[in-house]
Formats: sequence, C-alpha cells, structure tokens
Amino acid sequence: MNILFVIDRIELKYFEFNDLVTNFWIIKEFLRRGENVWITTIDKLKLISSKPYAGCFHALLDGENIIYNKEECLKQIEDFRLVMFRPDPPVDMDYISATYIFDFVDREKTFIMNDTKSIRDFNEKLHAVKFAEFMPENIVTASKKDIMQFLSQNEEIILKPLNKCFGSGVFYLKKGDKNSAAIIKTVTNNESMLVMVQKYIPQAVYGDKRVLILGNEVLDYCVQKLPSNDDFKFNEHNDNCVKKAVLSSTEKENFTKIAKELNASGLYMAGLDVIDGKIIEVNVTSPCYFIREINNAFGINLERIIVDYILSKVNASNTLKV
Repeated sequence: MNILFVIDRIELKYFEFNDLVTNFWIIKEFLRRGENVWITTIDKLKLISSKPYAGCFHALLDGENIIYNKEECLKQIEDFRLVMFRPDPPVDMDYISATYIFDFVDREKTFIMNDTKSIRDFNEKLHAVKFAEFMPENIVTASKKDIMQFLSQNEEIILKPLNKCFGSGVFYLKKGDKNSAAIIKTVTNNESMLVMVQKYIPQAVYGDKRVLILGNEVLDYCVQKLPSNDDFKFNEHNDNCVKKAVLSSTEKENFTKIAKELNASGLYMAGLDVIDGKIIEVNVTSPCYFIREINNAFGINLERIIVDYILSKVNASNTLKV
C-alpha cells in the first residue's frame, strides 16, 4: 500500500533517529510491514489542473532507524491509499490552506487520517468546550473586562492563545498581580484576539496527564507530563519531564464518550491533556502518543497497536466501497 505522511518541516529536517516523535514510530512500523511510505510537508502540496499533488520523499528503513531519499518526487495524492495528515500547529492560514488541498482528493481513492475537514473545523482549545462537563470553568473572549472579572471570581487563571501549541503564549495569572493588564493586553493583542481562559487547577503543579484516544477507544496507557523547573507547565520533551501514569476507571468511562464523538467526526487519533480528571485541551492535529516512553514504561509496542488500528480503518473503508 502506498502511504503519504504529511509532517512538520522541522520534523523533516531532523527526520532520522528522532524517536521522540510519534511519526517516527508509526512510519517505522509501516516500513517493517512492507508498506510503501512517502513523506511531505505542507509547503510541498499543490494543485495542478484541479488535481492535488505533493512533492514527496521516499522513506526507508536503516536498521532500527528511518531515513529518506533526498530526491524529491512529484506524486498525485490520489495515488496514495492512505494519507496521515500530521503537521504541527500553529493552525495559521498556511495550515488551513493545506487542508483545502485535500478537499480536492477523492475520498473513494484515498483515506485521510485525521480527516482534514474535521481538523479544520475543530480548534483544539476552543472546541474542547464541547465537553464542558469534563473541563475546568472557562470562558472564550477577547475582552479585558471579561478576563479581569473571571480572574476576580476564580483568583487564579490560565490564558491560552487559540492557535498555538506546546505551551507557547500560555500565561498563569493570580488575582492582584500588577502585570495582569499587560499580560491580558499581550495575549489578546489589545483585545482583538479571542483567547481561552480557564480556572487554574492547583494539581497542575504535578503536571498534566496525556490520555490517548484511538478510534472509539481510550487506551489504558498514559503518561504524566511534568512542568520544568523554571515553568508552571510542561514544555520540555525529555526523560525527566515524562513519567508513567495511571488512568482511573472514571476517567476512562468519561473520556470514552469523547472518543466516540471525535471518532464519528473523523478525528480518529487524539490526545487529551487532563489535570485532576479535567480536560484542559483536546489535541487532534498531530497528537503526540509518547510511544517511546509508553513502550518503556508498560513493556509494550504501542506502534503496533496504532498501525493495526490504522490498517483496520483503511480496510473497512475498502469494504464499504464493495
């Protein structure tokens, strides 16, 4: 089967040996199974006479590592049976434009995961509010007055831009902080840009849990992402900041409801960021599955589970056409 991975530009630059990256493990597992894998980035997508194409590179196994042939080839996207659309945020206009390219792909020929239309329609921070019963108290606003009132009511809050990732632009505010007005002004770009504002959860000092969704299922394997020494949030992907975590039966029951709703909308792979049983974010663009860490902690091969699931979705889509 021909498979195309749309990855991030920085990931292409450091493609070989990067076992912190989820795509590294999934691509390697596909290659181990004899599948034909190509990689591209959003700047290499194009339309020619209304047909979608990608300038792409052939991925190969090199022992326990993956490499790619540096010779770029132009291929029609519909020649791939499966596209794994996994570029990282920010979800800016370049990102949105990339999803438009896939509107021209015949879904009878090519299965896309996660569905690009669904990614375009789902903001990872704002649309988490669809599951408000499992979230901390929150508002979405650009108004300084609204945020100051929310801060007064809750005493400690978190402010998040809606289109960034990996903690970029996220601020903690405490009632009485003399920098409050300046921080709000910065995050909202002078009250012109909507932001997510959440009540601060004190257990955040212990980090947040990454809960993994695969189709309708919530996986039993998860990790705790720890804040670094100089920050209130996780922002360094290294062995000192990631540890084994346990998923409670209540969390699994609650989050399975979310998995089923996301899956029904074409968001088959997702990662929930959870603190004290509360969801603070729903990751659907290129969710990190922390495969290396989970394999080491639980003694499994998570990449095999993921690839088994992906292939089952592709095979099911083939069956529906018969």
